[in-house]
Amino acid sequence: MSKETQELAREVLLLSRNTLLVNLRFLDAALNEFELEPGPLEMPDGSYAVIPIGTDGKKLYYEPRQVLQRYYAEKERVVRDYLHLVMHCVFRHMYVHSLIDQPLWDLACDIAAEEVINGLCLPCVTSGRQKEQQKTIEDLRKEIKQITAEKVYRWYQDHPPGNLSVLAEQFRGDDHTPWYLPRTLASQADSSETTQEVPVSMEAIWREIAQRMQIDLETFSKMRGDRAGNLTQNLREVNRERYDYTEFLRKFAVRGEIMKVNPDEFDYIFYTYGLKLYENMPLIEPLEYREVKRIREFVIAIDTSGSVAGEQVQRFVQKTYNILKSTESFFSKINVHIIQCDAEIQEDVKITSQQEFDDYLKRMQIQGLGGTDFRPVFAYVEGLRKRKEFQNLKGLIYLTDGYGIFPERKPDYKTAFVFVEDEYNNPKVPPWAIKLVLQKDEI
Repeated sequence: MSKETQELAREVLLLSRNTLLVNLRFLDAALNEFELEPGPLEMPDGSYAVIPIGTDGKKLYYEPRQVLQRYYAEKERVVRDYLHLVMHCVFRHMYVHSLIDQPLWDLACDIAAEEVINGLCLPCVTSGRQKEQQKTIEDLRKEIKQITAEKVYRWYQDHPPGNLSVLAEQFRGDDHTPWYLPRTLASQADSSETTQEVPVSMEAIWREIAQRMQIDLETFSKMRGDRAGNLTQNLREVNRERYDYTEFLRKFAVRGEIMKVNPDEFDYIFYTYGLKLYENMPLIEPLEYREVKRIREFVIAIDTSGSVAGEQVQRFVQKTYNILKSTESFFSKINVHIIQCDAEIQEDVKITSQQEFDDYLKRMQIQGLGGTDFRPVFAYVEGLRKRKEFQNLKGLIYLTDGYGIFPERKPDYKTAFVFVEDEYNNPKVPPWAIKLVLQKDEI
């Protein structure tokens, strides 16, 4: 390959980058993050792979001749491909578990990136492949309200496409080979010899870039109308706080005493008496009680309106039960109420043992499927408290889609409304409540 070819390909990439900078100023940090790396990519086994264009988040790998061929065939193609791989980095598509179905994940990520680019409606990234993508995008929109890589991937897992290779070709903008290579220190961070600080991972860098982009876009999207809407929504999804449901549930724990020897504490009276009586032989009497965090009294409220799927409800209850059981969260006596409610109370099942919980899960059926009103549950729980059904109710978790009437007054126990797959149109919860958003695969 001649030096002239390499230099010309580099100029095409720099021109593409500058074109994007002029049209999308909020991408400044993202576009300037890459180091251009021409030539084949060295593989772990010592072989080399030809990468037309691709990235591992740090370097932008490209094959000069193929870049020039794409530019000659369609000038906008290289600009679009450049933006395509930037979207992968912003959404952190390459940072996935090694056990993922790679061909399916690649397709899902490419669809998400192309959908965002199409939504921007920029002439400089208009490509012939958009027409080929149109039907697939329209079909997905009927099933998925907001197209993200994660949601497309889950959809195709449940509904495998029969033409995976054809779809992959329609949406491919870059080569994903660098995503799945072992990540070295050089590709993960800027290991400058002039600094002694611990290097920051590239994933953290792209997370910060995405957060800054979202802030910029909150203003930018208003200026452009809906043209940046898809990008803004995808950034909100990737930047939203992720929750550990197990840790979250532990926050509802109450303190109590159980009969258990505590090896870390002992009675100093016996200790000093032994030293005095036998000189060098202390008497150690361990305390029989130890204070631990255990969940004893708890309410699981379930919105059984038609918009909450029964299968999700059962998985949620099962997940909650598994966490309670696996973390030894039960006292010898427990008091858990599972309340089903739509616009009125449909069922209240009291659980006082693990065996009752097991039996309930076996026969559980969804009751109601009417409208949604949250107030009856809180009124019902207050009635239980007045009748001394609860001695120290610490928490209530309400699984819902959010479309209902919230109580005006704050209860004197912790309350959380749990949403599955927030689609950005869920109403806000009251200030006194906790909002928890879980993905389907987190239940």
